Amino acid sequence: MLSRLQQAPRNNHARASALAQLFADAGCAGEHLVRESVKHRRDANVICVLPGGTEQRILVTAHTDKADEGYGVVDDWSGASMLADLLESLRTAPRRHTFVFIGFTAEEDGLAGSRFYVKTLTAAERSRIGAVVNVECLGLSPTAVWLHHADPRLAQVAGQAAATVKLPIRAINVERVGEDDAMSFAAAHIPTITFHSVTQETLQILHSPQDTYRAIHPDEYYDSYHLLAAYLALADVSIEDGASPASRR
Repeated sequence: MLSRLQQAPRNNHARASALAQLFADAGCAGEHLVRESVKHRRDANVICVLPGGTEQRILVTAHTDKADEGYGVVDDWSGASMLADLLESLRTAPRRHTFVFIGFTAEEDGLAGSRFYVKTLTAAERSRIGAVVNVECLGLSPTAVWLHHADPRLAQVAGQAAATVKLPIRAINVERVGEDDAMSFAAAHIPTITFHSVTQETLQILHSPQDTYRAIHPDEYYDSYHLLAAYLALADVSIEDGASPASRR
C-alpha cells in the first residue's frame, strides 16, 4: 500500500497511466478496465468495474491529477492509489452491488473529468448509482467526513463502519479547500460522501511544495484504508436502491 503511494508520478499523464496499471495489478483487466476519453482533455478517466450480483452501483472515486505546486502525494495520489487497495479488499467477497472505481482527470481544472462522466450518464445509469464514495487527501490525520456535503444516510453508515472497526472518524467541513469530484454527482442529485484527512493545521500542505510523501502519517493512512474497506462492505448491504430518501428531490 505505502509502496504504491510512494511511487506517485510527477506528471498528470503518467499518473493516469500508473493508476490503470495499479488496477491491472489488482486483477482488473479486459472489458472491466476502461479509459474514458474526456472532451478537450489529454488524459482519460480511468475506470475499473467490479461486477456484483446486481446492476445497482456504488462508485468509489478519487482524482489522478495534481496541482502545479508540490508532488501531489496527498492531493490526491493518496486517494487514487488507494482505489487499487480497496478494489483488492472487495474482490474475493460476494457483493450485491457492482462497484466502479474511477480515477478522474482534471479535478484541479474545474472538475472536468467528473463533470464529463456525469454528463454522459443516461437517466437509467444515474438511477442505478446508490452512492458515490469520494476519497481525497488521506494520511494527514485521522479519517474525516465532509459532513456538510454528505448524504445523511451515507454519513450514518460511516459512523457504523467506524464503530465496527473501532477507529476514529470526525466531521470536518473543508469548504475553504474548494470543490471536489463528489460535487459533480451531488449536482445531479446522486448521493455522495467525501472522506479526507484535512484539518485547519494541515490545510497549507495542499497545493504547496510540502505536498510530498513526507507529509503522510503511515498509521493514519492505514487506518483510513481499514475504515474505508469496512465502509464499502457495509454500504454494499445497507444501500437499497439508486438514491437514498434524503437525496431525492
